[in-house]
Amino acid sequence: MHAAPNLPLTRDIVLIGGGHSHALVLRMWGMKPLPGVRLTVINPLPSAAYSGMLPGHVAGHYAREELQLDLVKLARHAGARLVLGRAVGIDRARKLIEVPGRAPIAYDVASIDIGITAEMPQLPGFLDHVTPAKPLDAFADAWEAFASAPPESPRVAVVGGGVAGVELALACAHRLPQAKVTVYEAAPEALRALGTGARNAMLRHCARLGVTIETGAALSGAEAGKLRLEGGREAEADFIIGTGATKPADWLTETGLDLTDGFVTVGPTLQSSDPAIFAAGDIAHLSHAPRPKAGVYAVREAKPLFANLRAAVSGGAMQDYQPQRDYLKLISVGGKHAVADKWGLPLDGKWLWRWKNRIDLKFMEKVHDLPAMPAPALPPERAQGIEEVLGTKPMCGGCGAKLGGQALRDALADLPAPARADVLSGAGDDAAVLSCGAQSQVFTTDHVRAFTEDPWMLGRIVALHAMSDAWAMGAAPQAALAQVTLPRQSEELGARALREMLGAASKAFREAGCDLVGGHTSMGAELTLGFTVTGLTDRALGQDGAHPGEVLILTKPLGTGVILAAEMAKHAPGDAVAGALASMSQSSAAASAILTPVASAMTDITGFGLAGHLLGLCEASQVSAELDLAAIPLLDGAEALAAAGEHSTLLPQNIANCAGRMTAPPGPRTDLLYDPQTSGGLLATVPEANAEEVLSALRAAGYRAARIGVIAAGPAFLRAR
Repeated sequence: MHAAPNLPLTRDIVLIGGGHSHALVLRMWGMKPLPGVRLTVINPLPSAAYSGMLPGHVAGHYAREELQLDLVKLARHAGARLVLGRAVGIDRARKLIEVPGRAPIAYDVASIDIGITAEMPQLPGFLDHVTPAKPLDAFADAWEAFASAPPESPRVAVVGGGVAGVELALACAHRLPQAKVTVYEAAPEALRALGTGARNAMLRHCARLGVTIETGAALSGAEAGKLRLEGGREAEADFIIGTGATKPADWLTETGLDLTDGFVTVGPTLQSSDPAIFAAGDIAHLSHAPRPKAGVYAVREAKPLFANLRAAVSGGAMQDYQPQRDYLKLISVGGKHAVADKWGLPLDGKWLWRWKNRIDLKFMEKVHDLPAMPAPALPPERAQGIEEVLGTKPMCGGCGAKLGGQALRDALADLPAPARADVLSGAGDDAAVLSCGAQSQVFTTDHVRAFTEDPWMLGRIVALHAMSDAWAMGAAPQAALAQVTLPRQSEELGARALREMLGAASKAFREAGCDLVGGHTSMGAELTLGFTVTGLTDRALGQDGAHPGEVLILTKPLGTGVILAAEMAKHAPGDAVAGALASMSQSSAAASAILTPVASAMTDITGFGLAGHLLGLCEASQVSAELDLAAIPLLDGAEALAAAGEHSTLLPQNIANCAGRMTAPPGPRTDLLYDPQTSGGLLATVPEANAEEVLSALRAAGYRAARIGVIAAGPAFLRAR
């Protein structure tokens, strides 16, 4: 959190949905945060599509990434946590928001901007065979999949002859000139919401592009490859788009809020019937000034919403929002050409598309070009060396915040060997090994500086990360203790964060057959979380058993370090960050169970990167290794970020740690060998005869496992080609 970090947190504001209003609120919050507030945004995806540019994307004028609002970058800019999930309910009595798959999220003040969906007629086959135009992201994905590889003579059907339906039909016809595009409208006339001039212009463009509009065409159902019309007629179609009526989320009816046709009823301050809950964008019904659903209102609601959310938790005065009575509708008509509708003026031309394009790009510029917040100035009088320690970038979280390998070895060099007979090994392997009757008990601990603002996500990943050392030694995790440092905050907010973290961690431990049995908490400068874990095994699998000729198998892709570092700098695409979090959230329990019976040596890939941990295994086994760079799996976006110069703060130390002990061609793929991993994969050596069977089992269990090299004879050395 970059807003007044020394002031305690006392209030939770939660934004439900990543719509246009909330995207702009996040931008404004980053420019002017309110001390004491923890801001959260909940959205199913790491980005949201901008509606104004969707027809242009369908027509092929904009790439998909150009119309995406990157909520990961906006959340980082605002100092907010982003919860990747879909809200499905609000318990107003307890002030909790329900998100399936995780603990409920507490709020003091909430705002809803979840958009709307196209309402499919309750007709046979519509849900299965018609693609609704909303939500926008799902529609854009479906259209791109179809348009990039269409059949020889594609047939596109659009259900609904309103402005949105005809605009999309024209965009489809422009993108696929060979397609037969037909609009089906049940009413006797299409485009009824437009003035005469704009309507006639739209019809002329339909004729120009060969778009057919069938009016009085009521539908009775849909099936694979066709629409069924009343009267027994059928219309063949390879892709069917549903437009027309829209509907709000069904779960809103269970909230007890006042609704109008299912939409959240709000007054001039954008507050609902519950003063602690606001709503904006298409999901809101303005009771004092009803307006049609249009993005222009969502954009203009952002400023008063921002002010009123702040007022609601600070005791300030609320602002009223009075929407304009009408607005200029700029409607694209396939090519870079648009029609305008206001006051009945018959405006039509390429200059209107250029005007619309400028408006859209200006909006996207607001949410993409996020101003950098200056770092606090250093005091004029200071000790020497501070600049060198701070470096040029903020310290990473996760394993990117660890002490470098050489410094760690120097610090541990003077530790005495274990004195007790039941302590079978100490520092040096993934975990200590203790004698425990007929079995061995492994004993390990790990903790990290927070790399995400989401306590639930942090709890799950750190729990899996802490158990990874036990899994690397072939042990079944047994019991865990938590160590938590919370930033200064009210007891209520501290309890909320702790409940989420430990709830997620406990679930991860239980899935592994391990019990979270207690721990310790304290208040400090920033959030850190760690766990001490014990595990049991009949045979502790170390790093010292690898033999020449054995195959190296890696169970997870590399790249979490560079992606998390780039995310802190607001340079990582949201999809890449979501992919990294998903990889870190994947348990290695099944991988350990598959590998342990056949592996000769095993370790996990964490802070010192693949190169550092593999060299440690080679030293313990007195062997060398050869890597196939092309075979090493990478997280989506990691190589591009590395090529752009992004890297973790631990990367230079990891490179120095391997100096003189490896050779590899320069390039971003090689840089990722040193990339520190948080909750990374397992690295095992297995006999050649078992390699394919093991890989098949790992992939069947859901891992992106790969054969990445071989063990060779010779002193500890790593050769990557």
